[in-house]
Amino acid sequence: MDNTDKTLRPIVKDQYYGNLQIQVVCEAGRRPIDTATIKIYDRQNPDELIESLTTDISGITKIIALKAPLLEYSMEPSEPMPYSEYLVVASAPGLQTVIIDGVQILPETTSIQLIRLPVLDSTNETSKVYVIGPHFLYGGYPIKVFEPEVKEMPETDATITIPEYLIVHNGIPSDASAPDYYVEYKDYIKNVVSSIAYANWTKESLYAVILSVLSFSLNRYFTNWYQRQGYSFHITSSTAYDQLWLFRRNIYENISIAVDYMFNLFLARPGILQPILTQSCRGNILDCPNMMSLWGAKALADTGYDTMYILHFYYGDTLYISYSNDIDSVDFPWQGEPLKKGSQDGNIRGLQKMLNLLARVYPAIPLLEEDNIYGPMTEAAVTDFQRIAHLPETGVVDSATWYSLTTFYNTLMSAEQRCQ
Repeated sequence: MDNTDKTLRPIVKDQYYGNLQIQVVCEAGRRPIDTATIKIYDRQNPDELIESLTTDISGITKIIALKAPLLEYSMEPSEPMPYSEYLVVASAPGLQTVIIDGVQILPETTSIQLIRLPVLDSTNETSKVYVIGPHFLYGGYPIKVFEPEVKEMPETDATITIPEYLIVHNGIPSDASAPDYYVEYKDYIKNVVSSIAYANWTKESLYAVILSVLSFSLNRYFTNWYQRQGYSFHITSSTAYDQLWLFRRNIYENISIAVDYMFNLFLARPGILQPILTQSCRGNILDCPNMMSLWGAKALADTGYDTMYILHFYYGDTLYISYSNDIDSVDFPWQGEPLKKGSQDGNIRGLQKMLNLLARVYPAIPLLEEDNIYGPMTEAAVTDFQRIAHLPETGVVDSATWYSLTTFYNTLMSAEQRCQ
């Protein structure tokens, strides 16, 4: 991704901006939709077209700057909405038009809106609208009902596996009419963190929130909390029971990258196998006992405290960061050493094989000779993939790039439907 495109506009007379990039793919799988038309409108003035864009061969638009509220609104609880809202309309021949109503743009952030277009046929309407609810820190959501952080469950010596998907119930547990969605684990975490914290906070506060969300989510999965109650899902979108998850919402680039590097981490205590159910709330520093206050975490980070201090402040000194390299649907886990131009060790041929499959779907990625040599062409292919995956464009395969590449590969291999 060209860094010149990502430069936020200068502040002029208290006018802030946030960046937005759109990525359009087939609803089933990750096949990109090129030459899709994107129209952007201000939600408060939907008759005025702000920008018209076209996706490239990777289904991605250029990055544009959009007006956002004052930065101070997202630095402390405030009555004015701390983000601006936009309508985004995506259309392409033969596909159902999708409208995202409520893309949230924060000042001094870069936002990514993924849009999935279904195939248009006689069974669906010409357009579909997704209305995005307010951010957790701004909307009037129910407060979390505190639960014990360790769940009673049958004795097990099972290893902790990072799931490929979570089944998310979009409502309270007892609402049988609410739909269930299969959501890639990393995408779920990125969505929740983007929905409960402001992306323009310091990295120390965001890392604390990410770790809390990761551990909470993995606890629900590992303990089969809802399945043991007779439900078919892993977690809900209800803030009274779980964490806010907003179907089809945009995520923020810095949160996305951090989760790509942290997704196999969780919070643990000595002598306890299961990840800890680390709960959080909106309040100020000491407003919610036994939970992490989101605004409090932000305030502590602003004072200079690091991520571990914040976690220990709220969850106690015995808490520590653990990890699992047992990742569902990953046949070849990350080997621990970066692959880069000139590398001779590692599964370079396997890397080239995955890149070649992706190249059939994403023509921006060059086809490679599977020669087990990390040369300039392999480096270029990795860089092109990193742009598509919204990762730093280094040309070096680190853990985030390896696992993201594996996810793309598995999704394309398993997708049953293709956009033409």
